[in-house]
Amino acid sequence: MNHHPPSKILLVEDDAVFLNRLATSLRRRRHEVATASEIHEVRKALEEFSPEYAVVDLRLDGESGLDVVRLLRDRLPEIRVLILTGYGSIATAVDAMRLGAVDYLSKPADTDQIEAALFSEIAGMPAPASETSVPSLDRVEWEHLQRVLRDCDGNVSATARKLGIERRTLQRKLRKYPPET
Repeated sequence: MNHHPPSKILLVEDDAVFLNRLATSLRRRRHEVATASEIHEVRKALEEFSPEYAVVDLRLDGESGLDVVRLLRDRLPEIRVLILTGYGSIATAVDAMRLGAVDYLSKPADTDQIEAALFSEIAGMPAPASETSVPSLDRVEWEHLQRVLRDCDGNVSATARKLGIERRTLQRKLRKYPPET
């Protein structure tokens, strides 16, 4: 584990469990962390907290993380923003970079990967190339299954119908750990 100087980090994520775990992990590493799950919460957080870094989910509940990136870059031009998402595509990665994001990671990403992406320029190193490489077909399939399952509110039967596969096949695929990228 790399040790990075304590920093002020804003986390913007609509998955409450992931948000709390990541915030806890970063706080254990002595970072000061503020959290938000919607763009109006980001505005409120910026009134009380001036982050140096931000980790932003691309797809918030009914909102785009790209709008959050725009807001952050308008208010804090020097902020380093990392896009974190389970809905990765080349087009959104390009859009995020054009808006000023420093990197783009696919979920699930751990705290070490997130810190490496946020602090890579500080250490005089570019972001790890492996983080921006094309994911494997197995990985893309797993992410798609997770996305459709989430869209169906966790209902496996509805997800299987939507995907056009048998429920047992879907259950078998969901039991697997996420493939490496």
